[in-house]
Amino acid sequence: MWRRAASHLLRVTATGGPRRLPPAPPSLLLAPRVAPYPFNFYATQAAAAAAPSAARAPRTVGSLLRLNDLRDNPGATKQKTRKGRGIGSGKGKTAGRGHKGQKARGKAMFGFEGGQTPLRRRLPRRGFKNKFSLTFQPCGLGKIAKLINAGKIDSSELITMKTLKETGAIGKQIKDGIRLMGRGAEEIKWPIHLEVSRATARAKAAVEAAGGTVRLVYYNKLGFRALLKPEWFEKKGRLLPKAARPPPKQRDKVDSIGRLPAPTKPLPFTPEELEFAAKREAARVITVLFAKSSDLPRCVRRPPSMLQPQRRKA
Repeated sequence: MWRRAASHLLRVTATGGPRRLPPAPPSLLLAPRVAPYPFNFYATQAAAAAAPSAARAPRTVGSLLRLNDLRDNPGATKQKTRKGRGIGSGKGKTAGRGHKGQKARGKAMFGFEGGQTPLRRRLPRRGFKNKFSLTFQPCGLGKIAKLINAGKIDSSELITMKTLKETGAIGKQIKDGIRLMGRGAEEIKWPIHLEVSRATARAKAAVEAAGGTVRLVYYNKLGFRALLKPEWFEKKGRLLPKAARPPPKQRDKVDSIGRLPAPTKPLPFTPEELEFAAKREAARVITVLFAKSSDLPRCVRRPPSMLQPQRRKA
C-alpha cells in the first residue's frame, strides 16, 4: 500500500501536478446535487415502483398500425401460477394442498364426501326418461310452399322426407321422422303429394282440400339411412335393406311401410288403407271429444268400452 502511494506521488510530481478536468457545462452546474450511492439507489427503485407504468403507444405508419406493435392492454393477461417453486412464491412446498391426507396425495374421487351419503344420492329423483318416446322434426306447409315457389321442389313429383332434407326444409337430423304441421296452410293452392311420418289434422285437411294426398309411412333407423344416404351402402358394397314393418304400438298410426329406395311417384291408397285411415280419424276425434268434455258427468265422460252394464254381485 505504501509503495503504491509513493509511486503515485512521484508520478504526479514528475508531470507537474495533478491532471485537471475540463470545466463542467452550465446545465450540470445548475442540476440538483445527487445523494450518495446507497441512498440514491434505493430512492430510485422506490420511485420507479410507485410511478404508474405508462403503456407504450404503438408506432404507426401514417394511419396504419404495425403488426409488430400489436399488444394486449396492460393487465389483460396473467401469468400462470407456478406451484412448488419455493416458499417465496406462496405456492411452494405443499403447493396449496396442505399436509397429508387423501386430497394432498391426489387420489380423491370426484363427489366423495368422506363416507357420508353424497349430495347426488341425497337429492330425490324427479320424473323419468321414456325409452319409447319419439322425436319428430316439424315442417310447416308454408315453408314447403316457399320452396315450391322458389323452384327448389317440384310439386308434380312426390315430396318425400329425403326431398325435404335436401332442400333445407328441416334441420340436419331426422331422429324418428318428420311431422307435417299446418302453419301456412293457406299458401297451399295446388295439389301436392307427400310422404311423412306424422301429420296434423289441419295440415292433412289443407293438402287434401287442394287435391293432394298425405301418406304416413314408417322407417326405422336403418331405413332412414337407406332413404337419406343410399350412397353409403354402395360405398360399403352392401345392398339396400328391406323396409321394416312398424312395431305393434305404431301400426295404427301409419298408413304403410316406407319404400326403398326413395320413391318418385305417389302410391294410390287401397280401399283397406282408406277404411283404416277413416277408423283412425274417428278414434282420434272421439279421444279429443272425451278429453274436452270435462264438464260432463263422469258416467258420460267414460269411453264407449267402459259404458257396458256391470253385473251385480251375488
